[in-house]
Amino acid sequence: MTLIIGFVIAFSITLVLGIGVGFTYRKKVSEATIGGAEKYATETMENAKREAATIKKESEIEIKTEFIKAKAEMDKEATDRRKELQKFENRLIEKENKLEKKMNRAEEKKDELQNKIIIVEEKEKELKELMDKEKGLLEKVANLTEEEAKERILEYVENNIQEDVAKRIRIGEVEIKDTLDRKSKNLLTLAIQKCGVDYMAEMSVSVVNLPNDEMKGRIIGREGRNIRTLEALTGVDFIIDDMPEVVTLSCFDPMRREIARIALEKLVLDGRVQPSKIEEMVEKAKKEVDVIIKEDGENAVLKTGIRGLHPELIKLVGKMRFRTSYGQNILKHSIEVANICGVIASELGLDVNISKKAGLLHDIGKALDADLEGSHVELGVMVLKKYKESKLVINAAESHHGDVEPIGLIPIIAQVADAISASRSGARRETIENYTKRLKDIENITESFEGVERAFVIQAGREVRVIVQPEKVTDATMTILARKISSRIEDEMEYPGQVKVNLIREIRVIDYAK
Repeated sequence: MTLIIGFVIAFSITLVLGIGVGFTYRKKVSEATIGGAEKYATETMENAKREAATIKKESEIEIKTEFIKAKAEMDKEATDRRKELQKFENRLIEKENKLEKKMNRAEEKKDELQNKIIIVEEKEKELKELMDKEKGLLEKVANLTEEEAKERILEYVENNIQEDVAKRIRIGEVEIKDTLDRKSKNLLTLAIQKCGVDYMAEMSVSVVNLPNDEMKGRIIGREGRNIRTLEALTGVDFIIDDMPEVVTLSCFDPMRREIARIALEKLVLDGRVQPSKIEEMVEKAKKEVDVIIKEDGENAVLKTGIRGLHPELIKLVGKMRFRTSYGQNILKHSIEVANICGVIASELGLDVNISKKAGLLHDIGKALDADLEGSHVELGVMVLKKYKESKLVINAAESHHGDVEPIGLIPIIAQVADAISASRSGARRETIENYTKRLKDIENITESFEGVERAFVIQAGREVRVIVQPEKVTDATMTILARKISSRIEDEMEYPGQVKVNLIREIRVIDYAK
């Protein structure tokens, strides 16, 4: 409607302007026609007003028609919405009715369940009374109380379980042992084959050959002054007996014995045996031994292929040449342990250089134990810390006799390699007292267990045969008993290699036909 009104107004303005323009034109053209133009303009204005009124009226009618139409549509939409709301309300009412019915049924089931619970409780009460009566009758018939019956049942179950456990232990042990034995034998055989060496037991005496028996008199000197000087400077006993052209040097310190041997050989070559010359030759011998120690240390490092070893540690390694353990040369033993460690570490994917260091230096304290107080383990840890060796190497030296727990696999490998080298046939010798004591200790430990009748240590302490009492030890419990015996031997004793625990259970039935 606004558009129509605007159109009317625009038309009116245009008309007015046209009339004005025409009026001006006519005024200019002819003043004679002014009166006619005014009349025409008046009529035109009236016509325009009538047309505008007509247009306005039509516009108002059109607007009312549109309004009525829009109102009808809105009324229809509102009616539709009311119908939808009514449907939704009806559905809600229907759901409320259903929910109310379900609640009523649930209440009914609750009451029914409550009644059943009451019935069950009554039945349980009756059952308990019956069980008490039955238990009383059973106790009278069996002549056992409830606790006694429980103990017997538990004992029976325990025995059966023990047999099952023993069987499973045997099966598991066999499987694990087969696998581990196969793998460990392959690995250790490879290591031993690559590092096999010859052994010769170190003795506590050395022999120096003389060119003739006259040299014995020179060595002894006037009133024995030369030999006393030699013994005082070297700390070695010089034994000159009836054996021709031979002087025996006796000392438990191999280094002193070597210095005395070199000094005596130099004196024999020189021919001048006197106290001043003896002092000179002993000093030269000491310097030669120092050179030998350094060369031996460097050769040991070269043989093992170890890198990054401190020069002072190399000297101590060379000094181990003059140390023995149960007759085994410590330097040869350490070189072999280092090589075995390297082979095992290589197979297991570990650091070969660190492993070889741990093997070579595990007994480094034995190069100092003659000069300082303390065990070779303590001295070894002290000197390794002094020269800033790695924690694994220090722990290998500290734990190779079980004084502390090993950290990681490399110290354990050093323990294994040490045991392999020490347990080779002929590698070490043992005093008869220690040997017999070890065998007796194994027998005593074994015979201390209940059910063991006798124990016999055979094969130089590598096996103990145990005769058990058949009435106390069953076939099933033999496995557990063998495990207990072997565990206690491991915890309380030190021995080379391993000890086989062999249990024997024998039942003999004797009867006589008369």
